[in-house]
Parts: sequence; structure tokens; C-alpha cells
Amino acid sequence: MAPSSLDDSPTAARWPAIGALSLGVFGLVTAEFLPASLLTAIATDLRVSDGAAGQAVTATALVGAVAAPSIPLLTRRFDRKLVMLALTVLLVLSNATAATAASLSALLVARVMLGVALGGFWSMAAALAMRLVPQNLFARAMSVILTGVSIATVCAAPVGAWMGELWGWRSAFVAAGVVSVLTLVAQAATLPSLPPRDNPSLRILGELLARPNVRVALLAVVLVISGHFAGFTYIRPLMEQVTNLPVSAISAILLGYGIGGFFGNFAGGAIAGRSERHAIVAGGALIALLALSLLIAGESATVTAVAVALWGFAFGAFPVGFQTWIVRAAPDQAEGAGGLLVAAFQIAIAAGAMGGGLLVDHVGALAGPGFALASITLGTLLTLRCGPRPIHD
Repeated sequence: MAPSSLDDSPTAARWPAIGALSLGVFGLVTAEFLPASLLTAIATDLRVSDGAAGQAVTATALVGAVAAPSIPLLTRRFDRKLVMLALTVLLVLSNATAATAASLSALLVARVMLGVALGGFWSMAAALAMRLVPQNLFARAMSVILTGVSIATVCAAPVGAWMGELWGWRSAFVAAGVVSVLTLVAQAATLPSLPPRDNPSLRILGELLARPNVRVALLAVVLVISGHFAGFTYIRPLMEQVTNLPVSAISAILLGYGIGGFFGNFAGGAIAGRSERHAIVAGGALIALLALSLLIAGESATVTAVAVALWGFAFGAFPVGFQTWIVRAAPDQAEGAGGLLVAAFQIAIAAGAMGGGLLVDHVGALAGPGFALASITLGTLLTLRCGPRPIHD
């Protein structure tokens, strides 16, 4: 979406609307993360391999990559409130379809709908926040919206695994559906009418892709994030098949991952405030070491538990680090660059889930951290060499 002028920001903050957007983020990210904690149960119930079930993540990511730059273009004549409500309706339908899916193809349809909602939301989140709060409160508003990500990071995987064990994997999608319905009600009640104001175009996106510093940032995203998701998406098969842990222990470890991610968001933000390059390099180097530890000693429950928790902590450096990098790479087209960043993230998620799934099916559960080690190492080295540097560096 073309940049929204902060000079036109409102004089009074609409915090209930910001809260409704945060709830929407929580619902979207929860639905996105659920398959990782339910993978083996989904695969068993639908009679497919773990790698095939993992393509539920791939489908969401691929569609999200296309939707992120496309939704603002396709809906540029519509009130942004109506667009947001339509995306939330898609989230409701996605959860309902997933909860009742009788086959992998039906599950993939559900995940495609989620991808449209996810990509569309993230492409417009910052622009909406700019129109809901005064300029001096914009950073705080975005922090509130992104709190939904932190809470979903803590809750989605462990709660999904716990519910899946008690009532079956479909119950987790039913719960996610309840959250999405509450989100729809909250957004309908709090979002004001937001007539279209910007005029996004393909020309702006093309101009951004022609810039070398933007291309380097997007390549680093693809390498680092694909490695992360190759490891994270298939972490449950590793804990079951290599570490031989029961579901109760897996749920506890995934909770550790979520808590680590929650605090990692704050730590990553603090480091990125001084240097986004250092934040990304620190997170990438730590995850590479953790992936190596799983390859060497994944049979140990202690090593696995510590590695997974620290992995969640390290990942917290990436979202804020890459967001800051892309804005610095294109300060004159921050919103357009943000759309490309979302697309790159989704492509990376798809590549990690797809590549990791093929390797897990043909090599074994340790292929996930193997993929992560190779890809994240390359992305970290690229960032170390070509990432943005403060003037005094």
C-alpha cells in the first residue's frame, strides 16, 4: 500500500479499534501456528505423511505471499473497514473448514483462505494504525497490535498440542474459530469508516525491487526465515521420533518455546533499536548453534527442551530487525517495502515448510534442524556482510 501521510493522522486515539486489530493479529497468528503443534495428529487422522501434512503451512505461506502486495491493489476503491471485516470473515471460514476437514485437500482449502486473510491484514496493518491514532502515538499503537503476535507465540503451540491430546486436533481449530468470531464482532463495533485514501500501484513495487539494498534485505529474509520454519514446523516429529517424548512433555517444551519467543520479542527490539544488523546476526547465530545441538544430541530431552526454548527466544530478533532494515532501505516508500517484506516472509515460510517436509519424509526428523543450520547460517553471513550499518560502524 502506498504510504499514508502521518500529517493526516487523527487528533484523538481510537484505542478500542487498535485493540480489535491486536485481537485480529492474535487470531491470525494462532491459526497460522497451530499445524506445527498438531502435525502428527493431523497426518494420522487424514492418512498422510508428516511432510504432506506440513504443506498446510506451505499453502498458507504461498497464498499470503501473493495476497500481501495484491490485496491493497485489488481493494483500493473499498472502505478499509469493510476490507478488514471481509478478511476476518475469511479467517472464520478458514477455521470452520479446518475443523471439519475430512481430507488433506479440504484442509489445504482452509489454509488458502487463511493465507489471503493473513497477507491482506499484514499489508494494511501499519496504514490502518496511522489513521487510528495521532502521529506521536503511532509507535505505541503498533506495539499494542504486535502484542497479539507475542501472546499467540506463547499460547498457540502448547495450547494446541494440549487440546489436541485431550479432544483431538480439530478442537484447537474450533477454539481458534471462536476467537475469530469475537474478533469480527470487536472490529465491526470499534473500527470507524476508513474510505480509501491511497493509490497503490505495481510501478512502486517494481521500483523498490530495482534497489540493490532492498533486494539484499529480502534475500536475507528468505534465507533466515525459511531455515527457521524448516526447523520449527517439524519440531514435533523430532521430539516424538528422536527424543521419544510423550505429548505432555512436548506441550511443556512448546510452552517454553512460546515463553522464550515472548521475551525474545522485547530483547530483539532492544538490540534492533541500536543496530538491526546486530539483532539479526545475534538471533541467526544462536539458532544455528541450537540447530547444531539438536543434530548432535537431539536424543537428550534436556538438550531438546533447552534448545527449543532458546530457539523461540532467538527468533524474537527477526521480525523487528527485518522490519527496521527494510524501512531504512526504502524510507521514502516504507509501506510498499513493508508489503514486499510480508511477501518475502511468506515465501520463506513456504520454502522452509516445503523443503523441510521433503527432507523429513526422505531423510528423517533430523532433516529439519539440518535445513535450518544451512539456510540460517547463509542468511546470517549475508546480513553480517551486507546488512545496514550505523554511521559510526
